[in-house]
Amino acid sequence: MALTYQQSKLVKDTLPALREHGEEITTIFYKNMLHDHPELNNMFNSVNQKNGRQPRALTSVILNFAANISHISELIPKFERMCQKHCSLGIQPEHYGIVGKYLLRAFSEVLGPAMTPTVFSAWEKAYWLLARMLIGREAQLYKDFQKWSSWRKFKIDRVVPESDDIYSFYLKPVDGKKLPNYFPGQYTSLRIHSPEGYMQARQYSLSDSYTEDHYRISVKRDEGAQFANAVSKCHFHPGLVSNMLIDHLGVGSVVELSHPAGDFFLDTNNTGTMPLVLISAGVGVAPMVAIANTVTKLQPNRQISWIHGSRTQVPFEAHIAQLRRNHANFHTNVFKTHLAESDVVGVSYDYDFRMDLAKIEPAQLYLHNSGTEYYICGPEQFMMEMSDYLKARGVPVSRVKFELFSTGDLAFKHS
Repeated sequence: MALTYQQSKLVKDTLPALREHGEEITTIFYKNMLHDHPELNNMFNSVNQKNGRQPRALTSVILNFAANISHISELIPKFERMCQKHCSLGIQPEHYGIVGKYLLRAFSEVLGPAMTPTVFSAWEKAYWLLARMLIGREAQLYKDFQKWSSWRKFKIDRVVPESDDIYSFYLKPVDGKKLPNYFPGQYTSLRIHSPEGYMQARQYSLSDSYTEDHYRISVKRDEGAQFANAVSKCHFHPGLVSNMLIDHLGVGSVVELSHPAGDFFLDTNNTGTMPLVLISAGVGVAPMVAIANTVTKLQPNRQISWIHGSRTQVPFEAHIAQLRRNHANFHTNVFKTHLAESDVVGVSYDYDFRMDLAKIEPAQLYLHNSGTEYYICGPEQFMMEMSDYLKARGVPVSRVKFELFSTGDLAFKHS
């Protein structure tokens, strides 16, 4: 049942207080909930709890939801992203009851007298309006996952370095059964035991076209935030799972994966022939390799323009060069900010500075074609800049797709 006008107004009226105290509210929420339900540590990113990203992300979600309470339909794209992430982590309907209880309790603790019984009731109704929408969509996704709706054991079959800090892991199911197909660009959640005693899961893009006997993910070492002075260099909150994978889990190790998910993908059921422009930076190359490998296999005549930015090395460099040699319709432009003596312009790079789409030949951006699809993956600021450039040149938002890595669209989302 929808909120009444008065209830919507009461929720919106709390916005100023939420903006002022939002991070305090969500910090209390996580602290109390995880104290009473320590088993939920298996579902939360412990690093993002420590560095504050998780509380800040949840604050942003709450503010966005409250501001749009009268026209929730505008949030549907974000809802889809949340639901995909929740299902990749095994979130169940009963978890929403726990989250709602501790979130509303935190509201009351921080807002005090302003959280009157009437305001509390309005927020409770609003929360369950959102929760029921998410639960309904997640039930559909779990049904699509069929028998694989939880965690499945995989053995690391091979580890291949793609650059100094990016490694590809080839993962085979322990049960030996055929793996389900996925859309290129989607991710899987990978779960391992952490030194803290809890399970920790992270999402990694599947970095190859589909094969029925194994999946491949490509993982970047996460050194965390860096602080340097004249004496030493320190790293704060380094990535837990990525570093454990790279440093400690070699061939033969067993990890757990969830069913492939995610709303960033190329729909291979739509056999369109319009050009594709893939724009990536850093480990954002991973889903682009999956898209490029799939399209060159299924639609070898489709035009693809791949634009990538790196500091030094280009992950999958030899493979990308081979795609370029074997497919006349596959074009690349590589930007590097730090050249090595062995780098040769036109061979290992094309531009020796930060990515600038204005430097690309207009024909290789296919801006003249009203059906060109653009896929962007990399650091968030990078994606915003690339998107802004395309929008300024008349590309509609509907044809520009992102892979967002930022933490939390809701309490259970990870990065």
